[in-house]
Amino acid sequence: MIRVCEIRRRVGEPEAVIKEKAARKCGLKSLGFEISEWKISRESIDARNKRDINFVYNVDFTVAMLNGGEKGKISERQETELVKRINMRSKNVRLSVVSGAEAEATRGLETSEAEAGASERQATIAAGLEPMNVRRAAPRPVIAGFGPCGMFAALILAEHGLKPLVLERGKPVEERIVDVERFWKNGVLDPESNVQFGEGGAGTFSDGKLTTGISNHRVGKVLKEFALAGGGEDLLYKAKPHIGTDVLRIVVKNIREKIISLGGGVSFQHRMTGVGTEGGVLRHVMASSPEGSIIIPAEQLILALGHSARDSFKILFDAGLSMSRKPFSIGLRIEHPQDLIDAAQYGEGFTEFYGMTPRAAGLPAAEYKLSHRCKDGRGVYTFCMCPGGRVIAASSSEGLIVSNGMSDRKRDSGFANSAVLVDVRVDDFPTEDPLAGVEFQEKFEKLAFAAGGGDYSLPYESVGALMEGSGSLLAACLPDFAVRNIREGLPVFGKKLKGFDGQDVRLYGVETRSSSPVRIVRSEELEANIKGIYPGGEGAGYAGGIVSAAVDGIRIAEEIIQLY
Repeated sequence: MIRVCEIRRRVGEPEAVIKEKAARKCGLKSLGFEISEWKISRESIDARNKRDINFVYNVDFTVAMLNGGEKGKISERQETELVKRINMRSKNVRLSVVSGAEAEATRGLETSEAEAGASERQATIAAGLEPMNVRRAAPRPVIAGFGPCGMFAALILAEHGLKPLVLERGKPVEERIVDVERFWKNGVLDPESNVQFGEGGAGTFSDGKLTTGISNHRVGKVLKEFALAGGGEDLLYKAKPHIGTDVLRIVVKNIREKIISLGGGVSFQHRMTGVGTEGGVLRHVMASSPEGSIIIPAEQLILALGHSARDSFKILFDAGLSMSRKPFSIGLRIEHPQDLIDAAQYGEGFTEFYGMTPRAAGLPAAEYKLSHRCKDGRGVYTFCMCPGGRVIAASSSEGLIVSNGMSDRKRDSGFANSAVLVDVRVDDFPTEDPLAGVEFQEKFEKLAFAAGGGDYSLPYESVGALMEGSGSLLAACLPDFAVRNIREGLPVFGKKLKGFDGQDVRLYGVETRSSSPVRIVRSEELEANIKGIYPGGEGAGYAGGIVSAAVDGIRIAEEIIQLY
């Protein structure tokens, strides 16, 4: 396969021009060749010039001799020579040859020979015939939590025949949806089945962003599994892929079923209540279940708890697990009409200039990412932006309220929202206790609960009301430094994105769970001070989103696989 980059398609041009422009950029016709097969390997949008907005592509293709049909296909050696020839004769084109495996990993969902062999091996495992290199007497690895970290740790372990057992305190996604919808409608909170707890973790009720700041070869595995599970092939080439909460509910169920088909187990409404150790080594895991308390022999326990499992943090701390305080952020969630964000990012006169709306032109609901360094040295920034989404109440504990954002796949609600957050430092915590950050979060979530009327409604007010200074409802729900820095940051953001700080723009309180306030200490081998326990993902303080948490789960699974 040959890869060409920077193929630009203007707004209004049909997708068919991608192939034509790729061939023209490479000068294939003058060399006696044509593109025979092609696929997009990456797609992004360049909207810097509002009067010349472009889709930008990397394209992978094969070539054949003009009018040569099947007989005109060339060999890999000839393909390599052609690439060298084109690169030498043009300074504006830089082609590269990509292997079939690389192209397949970044483009499509076809099954390679290696994967076909793996599927055959997995079928053998599912039938109960374990590979010879797996120690039969070993207890099954136990995973606490079935968010992205626990899910992908379980998948990798299952693919290697280790038959993991997942303990998820919440319910399967089908039942969880019912509980969450009842909470939003009637204010009836189930502390074990809510926006934070249940199949898929907090990410199930989110925008489902699959962008990440980490550079790791395991990211491709994560995206591909999400795509195979129903997330869509575009996850493999979009510059900013996202699934959407409606599709995520299907995806997480399909991954669960795949894990079970490979010999793994997923036990819902099973909450870890303790660990048994001997000489600093894990011996068993204790859990509550619908049938009562149970004890599970275990040599490995993966802690994939999520950042809201505060009771589990306390249990593990009391059991002797080393923990430390960790910085996080606190703030509010802001909501705008999506049209305002589209106008700011694509240009106010877009429809008049292009003769169609941004959506009709194939452009996604526009996004933004804003930041500012305040006078006191703290950062204020937008986080978890949800285009075409809605603000949701995301409580998991009685008497506390927290806000979040959520979008469907189409991002077509007509509104955009994001968190506006301020840095929280460990020196801001009330004590030096490793769990002091949890106490800090709960203080302001309790204040917000009261401000919202005590019925799990989110407290809200306008930007104008917050900026006035006196009598602000939301200012009373935040630490003084956060209020001061948000007031400093909003006008700055308004200069960067017109209308962002409009007087009537609505703010919701409070946003406290952007990341965990705790870090569970682990070694280079990803193991805690208690041998056999592997802390991972967002809850343990080692990830900051769906993809990074999933990658961390894969890394832990690989460490355990090496033991066998």
